[in-house]
Amino acid sequence: MIMISLCRMDNAIILDYIREQLWNNIDEETKKSAQRYFKEQITSHGVKTSIVTKISKESYRMMNGFEKKKIFSVAEELLQSGYIEESFISFKWAEYLSKDFEKHDFDILERWLSEYVTNWASCDTLCNHAIGTIVEMFPDYLPRLKQWTSSDNRWVRRGAATTLILPARKGLFLKEVLEIATLLLKDTDDLVQKGYGWMLKETSKTHQQEVFDFIMKHKKSMPRTALRYAIEKMPKEVRKTLMQK
Repeated sequence: MIMISLCRMDNAIILDYIREQLWNNIDEETKKSAQRYFKEQITSHGVKTSIVTKISKESYRMMNGFEKKKIFSVAEELLQSGYIEESFISFKWAEYLSKDFEKHDFDILERWLSEYVTNWASCDTLCNHAIGTIVEMFPDYLPRLKQWTSSDNRWVRRGAATTLILPARKGLFLKEVLEIATLLLKDTDDLVQKGYGWMLKETSKTHQQEVFDFIMKHKKSMPRTALRYAIEKMPKEVRKTLMQK
């Protein structure tokens, strides 16, 4: 790693370091195969996720001692590039910062979701971890997630559900999970359907009866894509009952 004095380190030096590392680790096979996972067009350097994660940790350590505001500033410059690896690094930094989150940081993360997320992987990296953590820390933001369900932006709508994935695993926010699933119930976008189906699946691990009752009530109008995701971890006989028309 390049060692640079904190007193003279600026955004450009950090960005140059990250991009040099990405450039040095381009794998043409990864670059060719990356697009297969997405329906929408992505911009990719072609670097394996494990290496991008390593770069995110190394570059974050370079900023040790920086104020959170400055780290957010560098992260936003990365996001502006449009490269999926650079957005991944930005969102991982936000995750690393989560122990220092303050309530007003939600507005930054919400804006990033709206302005910079252009695929399901970036959506889930940001929402599962950074936004999920800040909502768990400050639950009065839960109504904001409900507002997201009516957004014209498919990633914001998906984010309304995937933000609650990790809290749902802990058995948290059952009421809000079911409310958001209801608001997204008839969404025609398959990636939004998969998002709220995933949220229900995680919720079923601690609240199986409540999720069962929800699906039984709504299964006639619930898209099959969402239904299949939601029941994936339930017992075979329960799944069979829920799949019956």
